[in-house]
Amino acid sequence: MDPTRHLRAADDLVRRLAAAIRGAQLYLPGHPLVTRALDALTESVSPLHADEPTITIGVVGEEIVVGDVPIPKSREVYGELIRRLKRLGVERIAIDRGVTPEELSALAQAVSHPERSVGQSAPGAAPPDALDALNLLHHIRVGRIHVDERIDTSAADMAAIRRLYVQASSVAEEVWEAARTEGEPDPKQARTLIEQLSHAVAQNRTAVLALTALKEYDNYTFTHMVNVSILTMAQARALGIDGTMLREFGMAGLMHDIGKVRTPTEILRKPDRLTEDEMVVMRRHVVDGAEILRRTPEIPSIAPVVAFEHHLRSDGTGYPIGVSRSRLNLATMLCSIADVYDAMRSQRAYQDSFPTQRILEVMKRADGHQFDQHLVRRFTQLLGIYPPGGLVLLDDGAVAVVLQVHAPDPHRPRVRVIMDGHKRRLVRPVDINLFEHSDNPTHPRRVVAPLDPGEYSVDPLGYL
Repeated sequence: MDPTRHLRAADDLVRRLAAAIRGAQLYLPGHPLVTRALDALTESVSPLHADEPTITIGVVGEEIVVGDVPIPKSREVYGELIRRLKRLGVERIAIDRGVTPEELSALAQAVSHPERSVGQSAPGAAPPDALDALNLLHHIRVGRIHVDERIDTSAADMAAIRRLYVQASSVAEEVWEAARTEGEPDPKQARTLIEQLSHAVAQNRTAVLALTALKEYDNYTFTHMVNVSILTMAQARALGIDGTMLREFGMAGLMHDIGKVRTPTEILRKPDRLTEDEMVVMRRHVVDGAEILRRTPEIPSIAPVVAFEHHLRSDGTGYPIGVSRSRLNLATMLCSIADVYDAMRSQRAYQDSFPTQRILEVMKRADGHQFDQHLVRRFTQLLGIYPPGGLVLLDDGAVAVVLQVHAPDPHRPRVRVIMDGHKRRLVRPVDINLFEHSDNPTHPRRVVAPLDPGEYSVDPLGYL
């Protein structure tokens, strides 16, 4: 679908959703006006599902975004819908291909009358929240702000998440050592770790993503395992994937490089670039990883697929050499983006770290055929050009910590200014939304460049 038609279809969907919710507020179920509104809503879903298996409607600030397409004049046209969703704490509605009119009716009823119970609860238990109960439907999921992401994080929360991250790296090392010495990773340890990480991603995605930027050079192999798992789950959750499937994606990310336990240590830890012969040996890890995971009990079936495919590219390049796929698995594509991103931003003996903008440019090389560009755009919206927890220079010379990405404009995040233009530490840091217009000429407008926290003796995570 061309961009103009896609925007028209997205706007049509939002307009008809607003009408269906308004009708459900005013009339009883079964009223002709309610029925007509639901028929129109069902009809508007089909054109978008022809291109994408899941339609995601999100509320970002005062805008409605369908997928990665902001709806023009959202505030003026759909202000009532935005206010209602915000009051209910709804930030995302995911509608999967195959959704039924009955499910769309349940959505409209739940948003218009959230006080009503939907579905069944256990005997003696309180009735389920109407919106949360929508997640019991097969084709609709509603993301609630109170369980998806908290931006304002207490020091205690941040300390707990930091401890979890350090512990996760240690567990990843134990999982790796079990695979190296016993031929199989410990699935129980891995599963417990993924449960904890998936919960952290759900509860405070911004803080967890910020921790993945920690530079633990000596521990690269194990922090890379954890980082790819977190980044894969964060992408999946942003696409509306939850529950068991989210944890399976996280497990696949954690285990994507497990085949390297069979790679000779002198090649794995070589400080210089590998020779062609050494690269041939290194590339065997994708086959070794798939073989190890296929015979490991309790490992989800998607994990060996991702281990085998994560160096294949959408245009048929990559390795294993001679292997091609008409379309890569979604978990593979998300893991590949996470893998390349984390590897390029990590400083190694033979490689300087790259800023996010440079990494995203690499992902768009070869006319954008190596990576699914829709997923790259979503990844950019998730992390921003300047990811949460990063230290940045503003256009007025001030130094700030990135707090939150603004999806419609990843170049203009929400920041916490900690130094003025003369690089003097502020007694009271100041929070600024760079994406909000200001008539104050001294108000910074944009981020100029990322900074190295070490040069300023700053721990950015302490400011989250």
